[in-house]
Order: sequence, then C-alpha cells, then structure tokens
Amino acid sequence: MKPLKIEFCGEWYEVEHPSDFHIGRESDLVIDDNPYLHRRFLRIYEDFGMWWLANVGNLLSATVTDATGQVQAWLAPGARLPIVFPQMQVLFSAGSTTYEFTVHSAEDYYNTSAAMAGSGGSTTIEPIPLTSSQRLLIVSLAEHILRQSSPGRGEIPSSAEAAGRLHWSMTTFNRKLDNVCDKLDKVGVQGLRGGKGNLATNRRLRLVEYAVATRLISQDDLYLLDKNDREITAGADATDG
Repeated sequence: MKPLKIEFCGEWYEVEHPSDFHIGRESDLVIDDNPYLHRRFLRIYEDFGMWWLANVGNLLSATVTDATGQVQAWLAPGARLPIVFPQMQVLFSAGSTTYEFTVHSAEDYYNTSAAMAGSGGSTTIEPIPLTSSQRLLIVSLAEHILRQSSPGRGEIPSSAEAAGRLHWSMTTFNRKLDNVCDKLDKVGVQGLRGGKGNLATNRRLRLVEYAVATRLISQDDLYLLDKNDREITAGADATDG
C-alpha cells in the first residue's frame, strides 16, 4: 500500500501501511481543543487492499468530495467510504467552527474531470442556479474559510453577524437563508431542512460545508462582499445628498 498524505493548516501528515490514523481532538491529527469535537472523530485505515475513511464519532458528520467537487458524500456516524481519488477534501463542523483537510493519495482508482457540454448527446452536470443575493448570503457565511490559503479552520458567523455584514435586516437574512436552503434541499442536499432537531446553526454550517466542498462558491466570489459594501455606501451617500 502506498502511503497517504494529509494537509491541514499548512502542515503535512503521512499515513503508512499498516498504521491506523485518527483525526479529532485527541488523535494522531489534533484538529483543535474544541469541546464540541470528538476525541476521535475520523479514522483512516487499510482494509481489502485499500485505504478507507470512517466516521467513528456518534454525533458529527463530514462532507467529502473529490478535487473537482462533482462527487460528494455525507459521511454520517458509523459510515465509511474508500479513498479512491488522488485528492479528497473533507469538511466538518463542531460548534460554530468549520474545519477542512485534504487527503492526497498516490493511487488513482477513480478520477473525475469537469463535465463539458457536447453536441453528441453527452450528459452535462448543470450547476445549481443561485440568485445574486443567495450567492452573496453563502459567501458571507463562508468568508473566513474562503480567505484561507490552505485547508484549516474557519469560524462561521451567527445569523445576526452575517446580516450585519451584508447590511440586511434579520427578517431579510432569514427569508433568503430559508430560500436557498429550500432550493438545495429540493435537489437532494441533506441537512438543510428546517424543523425539529435541526437548529438554525446546523443549517448554516451544513450550507457552508456543501457550498465550499462542491465549489458552489469559491474565493473568486469574495468580491461580492466588497461590491455590496460599495453599493450600500453609494446608496447612503445619494440619500444624504
């Protein structure tokens, strides 16, 4: 078995046969001293001649994607999946913090490439259409993660903080959050449906995990925040004038 390499916060870790490797609060890869994070949350180990990623916690879930963001899985407690891509991104949240690390494999069991439109009847994967305000909302929640230079950790703002960042009222923010969550829920994204047992905090965290992991938003969208600030300032100046 060829070793795996893991990147987190600019540091690299190597997993070699036949070792197991744990990720959590008190593990081989110590993510953080966050009390909401399991001591051992994720496990990387060998089985059937392949490396596997398993969720050995009992509360938290992780979002896992390939390098393109086209293949996405939600790794619930007790679940496991084989590491079949040359690069795999893992995101998860504990408390108000979202964490991200990347697994690099020398094996290439299954690779993906961006779908291209063709004239020969080929199937293309259409991106989920977002309105400008929906994209702006997601970027405001994911700002700290998008500004990272390498996989690591980022705080997710509260609804009140995000609404203030966007110069929106709480009513406007909550309505737009409901709309974008409903849109993604209808196309099968898990963890965004409101109601009993799914607090607003959980929905925001899951929304950020999904949007960042699947490249629904990226660093290229950060300009939207500055653009929004300029438009608000210009509108205020025009009113004062």
